[in-house]
Amino acid sequence: MGRHMAGTPLARAGQFVWLTARVLEQRRFAYHFLGGDADAVEAALAPYANEDGGYGHALEPDVRGPVSQPLHTAHALRVLDSIGRCGGPRVERVCRYLTGVSTHAGALPAIHPSVRGYPVAPFVPVVDDPPSDLLATGPVVGLLHRNQVWHAWLFRATDFCWAAVEAIAEGRATHPYEVEAAVAFLDGVPDRAWAEAAAERLGRVVRERRLAVLEPERADTYPLAPGYAPGEYHFPHDYARVPGSLARRWFTDEEMARSLDHLAAEQAEDGGWPVNWRQWAPGPTLESRPLVTIEALRTLRAHGRPIG
Repeated sequence: MGRHMAGTPLARAGQFVWLTARVLEQRRFAYHFLGGDADAVEAALAPYANEDGGYGHALEPDVRGPVSQPLHTAHALRVLDSIGRCGGPRVERVCRYLTGVSTHAGALPAIHPSVRGYPVAPFVPVVDDPPSDLLATGPVVGLLHRNQVWHAWLFRATDFCWAAVEAIAEGRATHPYEVEAAVAFLDGVPDRAWAEAAAERLGRVVRERRLAVLEPERADTYPLAPGYAPGEYHFPHDYARVPGSLARRWFTDEEMARSLDHLAAEQAEDGGWPVNWRQWAPGPTLESRPLVTIEALRTLRAHGRPIG
């Protein structure tokens, strides 16, 4: 980092990343903000891969242990997507893994029971016959469609996501993380007319149920979803991470500006952004903060905010 960056949000975040992050996040930071190489990111991601085509080894920090998990594999796909490498034989192997761990409905469980015996966050349920989960399935399906990946697994998984999104739009109980997953699905699915109509209805749910904090200075007056930690609120930028997201239409320019102001102000004195979900062990929290920091910087930059 050059001296011209001193004191900027990017410079302070860089000091935090170099001090605390895993090699993968260091290389992702270098790729996204310092002109780093995509090959270096791929090389750092490779040790998390398993022979079954999935990813493990606590890639998603709140789920520990070496075994492949849907959440880890979704995380790996997001990394590959962010560097333009989401295709080829590797993604074919990933889809075979997803097929093998899918539920009877053809979609993904949040947690596969193979993780039993390893440390897992207490808010992550481990059961023998887990149900399909939009939280796990939506982002993967949307990402694969956006990258024009075609695999037999996608057909039933896509049908599951459509049904889940429609159920939320029609009044089924939901929570912010599930809405984020629905947006990730809708932003990538090929049927754009259907996606836009579904997103419009989903946005009405978000506003009617106050699932997005529109006044950051009054966040404590908004409802918290059951099981969420104190302060685990969601803001417009959490749903619309890029201006082209369908969720951006849910919010006025002023609401989005306040949300981004709040995100920028959340940068801590050490240069990193905080984790606002329930913290249960030092290691996962330490590993999560660089992830959150990179996403905060990417979101701010995507919306045209100067980061340095």
